[in-house]
Parts: sequence; structure tokens; C-alpha cells
Amino acid sequence: VNVLISLFIKLSNAFKMRPFTHSDYSRLLVRLHGEENPNQLEYVNPLTKLLSNFLPSKEVASSVAPVNWSISKYARKPLPKMILELESALKEKEWFVTGNVDPRFFDDNFSFEDPDVKVTGLKEYCRGVQNIFNQKLSRAEIIKISVDKLVPDTINVIWRLSGAVNIAFGLKIKPFIVYTDFTINPTTGLILSQRDRFSIPGYDILISSLFPWLADKLPFLSLPAPNIDICRKEFNEK
Repeated sequence: VNVLISLFIKLSNAFKMRPFTHSDYSRLLVRLHGEENPNQLEYVNPLTKLLSNFLPSKEVASSVAPVNWSISKYARKPLPKMILELESALKEKEWFVTGNVDPRFFDDNFSFEDPDVKVTGLKEYCRGVQNIFNQKLSRAEIIKISVDKLVPDTINVIWRLSGAVNIAFGLKIKPFIVYTDFTINPTTGLILSQRDRFSIPGYDILISSLFPWLADKLPFLSLPAPNIDICRKEFNEK
């Protein structure tokens, strides 16, 4: 096992890999649909491309309710009021892992973004997360949601990710914290874009998934995020 970890770290350094992020999981979903389109999704991380070979060849059946894409959009409202409705919907639907979004909150030009990739279109984003995450095990538990005090028209969401992904034999995810920034279109008052950041580095996520028995034995790996009640208490006291 130590040899495998050492090899992975050396390969990571050789390729100058960036962290393995939430959108990497979404990019892996390209193979589930046979819709590989370099204009929407692309493999940036060599490891991502390698793992894509272990995805199921067919779309994973969803256990969540279908999204009502024809529903009317919400009327523009002050961000504090929008937050109350958004928090309620996120806690109910947990669409960061289920893909069961509430389209009423989203602008027609929605995009998902991290430092290396952009995914354009709400349907594409939903299809990705709905299929890559194990719907029976995965959770996106909301810890805190607030208006960004420094960046205009921005809502910050802090949440706890746990569960498993539909890669190979099914890789479990060590619970960790995700920071999501929603940019609001000042004209429509709807979510225009989403950016995700992780509380732990990519090598930690990967090693903990492949070798879960090492999670509490290697000094450079973080401990799992505490349960949701403790997380909420800690973040709300800050």
C-alpha cells in the first residue's frame, strides 16, 4: 500500500496535478451518456481521464424525483429573503449530490466552474451530479448559507459532503466541507454561476477513497469532518 501511495504522489508531482474536485466527478460523467463534447467538459487532470475508464458504461438510474424544467422562475427579491427560500430548498433536495435542483432559482445562462473547467447549462450539471453520486449513500448537508460581505451579488454556502461515487466498485467519500459561491445575476436576481472549493486537498480525497483504512494512520491525511450538528455549531459560532 505504501508503494502505491508513493507512486501516486510521484505521478501527481510529475504531472503537476491540481486537486481532484467536485467538477472532476462531473467531468467523469461524460462517459455515462456517450456525449463527450470538448466544448462543455474536458479531462484536465490525467488521473481523471484514467478513472473515467472505470465508470459504468450506461447511465445510472436515478432514485430522485424528476426535475420540473417548465416551472416558472422566481421573481427578483432581496438576497436575505432569497437565502431563506434557497436554504430550505437545499436542505430538502440536497441537489449538490442528487441533481434534483429547483430550476426556479437558476438563470438560463447558468454555469458551473472551478479553476480548470466550466460546465455550461443547468441540465448538464444536474445530469452529472445525479449520476456520479450514489443516491442511496450521498449527502449534501447544509451547514451555513449567507450573503457574501465582500463580493456583491454573491451567496456563500458551506456544506458537508459524504457518501460514495459510482466509480469502479463504488468509492466512498470521506466526509469533508465544501464551500460554494453562487453568483447572482443582478438583472434577473437568479443564480448565474456556481463555484466550489474543498476544505481538503485532492490527494487526501483520493487516497481516503481508495484506501479508507489509512485515513487515520497517515499524518498528512485529515480526519473526516465531524457530524452535521457539530459542523453547524462550529461554523455558526465563527
